[in-house]
Amino acid sequence: MKSDPATTGVKISRRISAPRDVVFKAWTDPDEIKRWWSPLGCETPSAEVDLRVGGSYRISMKLPDGEVLFVSGVYREVQAPGKLVFTWAWDEDGVPGPESLVTVEFIERDKATEVLFSHDRLVDAESRDKHAEGWTGCFDKLEAMFC
Repeated sequence: MKSDPATTGVKISRRISAPRDVVFKAWTDPDEIKRWWSPLGCETPSAEVDLRVGGSYRISMKLPDGEVLFVSGVYREVQAPGKLVFTWAWDEDGVPGPESLVTVEFIERDKATEVLFSHDRLVDAESRDKHAEGWTGCFDKLEAMFC
């Protein structure tokens, strides 16, 4: 059964009070990623980034109960500082699970950056809802970095 992209994707638009190149760096520099790339109440102990088309990333997220989850993927498009497209797969027992696709656009707006985010091809509505909650928390932390 095919999933309906309209019901299995997450869309977020957020205005970040920082220049576009700074916000782009927050999405691509391992030290910056560790500051915000996990839902509220969680931490990001490690981030590895090979920022080039075909390059990969791997990020860990430590949950409040101490469990550590890993997500990884491959960069499909890198247009600094305007756009990133990358695959997304949670590690399941050491191997990548179902792959989805993340697209992030960075648009200059005065002295701020509008981030247009979409996470598509999620397996079902439950996955969509969990990712929407997680990404909203991530964006809250990202926005707080520049307040």
